[in-house]
Amino acid sequence: MATHNDTTRDIFIVGLRNAHAVEKQALSIMTPQVARIEHYPEVAERLRLHIEETNGQIARLDELLASFESSGSVLKDTALSMSGTMAAMMHTVADDEILKNSFANYAFEHFEIAAYKSLLVLADDGGFSNATAALTKSLGEEQSMAQWIDEALPMITRRYASLYAAEGASEAKV
Repeated sequence: MATHNDTTRDIFIVGLRNAHAVEKQALSIMTPQVARIEHYPEVAERLRLHIEETNGQIARLDELLASFESSGSVLKDTALSMSGTMAAMMHTVADDEILKNSFANYAFEHFEIAAYKSLLVLADDGGFSNATAALTKSLGEEQSMAQWIDEALPMITRRYASLYAAEGASEAKV
């Protein structure tokens, strides 16, 4: 019969695998965005920084999973990466691509924030104190990115509107 701690451990490992896949998805969303951005250098620079942070988050999750003699799920990683690529591609046809990407990124950051908060609860409840620092660092990076998007959205929106008025949708979109 499984104990409470065994159950918490199992749920925690699944959560770590899910977070790993979500971070892979994040890369598949952000990387094409950066490649397309022309008129929003602040956004491109912040996305580049967050891509670096995301790679660090994946490395930390790999280390945590290895400490539980586990690893990321190839199936989950692949499926979510593919869905992220598809989401990024869908926005490329929109006249307001930069806005749609910004909205989606903001929502995605909050999804990641919720995931890390949940993992921290499980780490605490399961006594997995070795995971707390890494998860807290990742949580802080996600919160910082969400805050940056929140604060940058007025600038992005105004620049989009200005470019749209001056040069049309095709120039304003990225």
